[in-house]
Amino acid sequence: MIDASALGGRALVDVAVSKARFRKGRSRVGVIGLGYVGLPLAQAIATSGHSVLGFDIDPTKIEILAAGRSYIRHIDGAGLAAFRAQGRFDATTDFSRLGEMDAILVCVPTPLTRQREPDLSYVAETTRQIARTLRPGQLIVLESTTYPGTVAEVMKPILEQGGLISGRDFFLAYSPEREDPGNIDFATASIPKVVGGDGPEALRLAMALYSEVVQHIVPVSTIETAEAVKLTENIFRAVNIALVNELKVVFDAMGIDVWEVIEAAKTKPFGYMPFYPGPGLGGHCIPIDPFYLTWKAREFGLSTRLVELAGEVNTAMPRYVMARLGEALDQIQRRGFNGSRILVLGVAYKKNVDDVRESPALSLIELIEGRGATVDFHDPFVAQLPPMREHASLHGRRGVSWDEALAGHYDAALIATDHDGLDYAALADAVPLILDTRNACHRAGVQRPHIVKA
Repeated sequence: MIDASALGGRALVDVAVSKARFRKGRSRVGVIGLGYVGLPLAQAIATSGHSVLGFDIDPTKIEILAAGRSYIRHIDGAGLAAFRAQGRFDATTDFSRLGEMDAILVCVPTPLTRQREPDLSYVAETTRQIARTLRPGQLIVLESTTYPGTVAEVMKPILEQGGLISGRDFFLAYSPEREDPGNIDFATASIPKVVGGDGPEALRLAMALYSEVVQHIVPVSTIETAEAVKLTENIFRAVNIALVNELKVVFDAMGIDVWEVIEAAKTKPFGYMPFYPGPGLGGHCIPIDPFYLTWKAREFGLSTRLVELAGEVNTAMPRYVMARLGEALDQIQRRGFNGSRILVLGVAYKKNVDDVRESPALSLIELIEGRGATVDFHDPFVAQLPPMREHASLHGRRGVSWDEALAGHYDAALIATDHDGLDYAALADAVPLILDTRNACHRAGVQRPHIVKA
């Protein structure tokens, strides 16, 4: 980390003018990608007093926002509508308007290919769109999670093709998103913002913008450092989740409850941080980010053995859960998968959100149905499954209501996501077998002989 006040050099005229504009709230900020990262960011920018224009290729999102509604549960549609009425927020599919922006923040997907290699097609295409209207003085910031070197190797060459030079004519920066949907303690404005720039002027300008939006800025020395920060945060979580997932398998074989172990271990006031097992990894970061680093490390002739092993452990968890369900069906129900009716409880990747990206529940549904069972799902936040690249066959499937779930005469229920507010006691009364991958029943005070932890 560096001290921004110690940055030497004399700011360019455009930087000084832009900084003043940002601080007076007279700038226009564009946010590309109005998903779980971009829409909360746009909301925070509008809240700070700046004018923000959101860009997205999906016309349905634009129509929903124009109608004063939100398609993300924790984003207040009425608040966005109020900002829109005040002229501080709008959304469009017209990327030719990027030239009107003083700053452009890129929040597009960075998924993996089927070969588990980085797919930067969204970043590259978005950068080409920006390049078409790029003008002197603009600040371009990538927020999407990626490997160190993406801004310098992918974005910068595209943007400089027209003759403008980064650090002289326009300014490049990277600031990793740190959104945590469903977290009531931290929102966009209260999460410290890491910022790295392509040169000191770009860093100063990016800090001037973000200091208007968030409470605390963490400047770092280079863009590559900022890119590495995000990977480090999520790889740390992925490795530790893999550890407790592996301990779960080992302790289960020994007849030891891993959840009880963790609860006791976390009473130590130092040297231990609790992580919890589950049916696999989900979300837009933790299942993906480690593979970005392993891919980039090969360029330097290096292997990331611990990171790759953690990925193998976490990726294997849905199959482990399916095997445990099969064992429980055999032991308690005296039947196998074929012809069984299974209820999957929760398809969001984490509790109390409506985001199903990379959710292990989707893999579980496909695996269980592949064994001949019939699967329904209930999720209070997900009524219907959206289009998904990895689970195309599940697109459009609708969940059952809670009443239907309790009266569905299922042979077993599999708790994949532990949403709050559900009546786990009623579930235990209605279903003869529960496989609980989240310890949800125990935490709710529900303990029955037919509840099996996995």
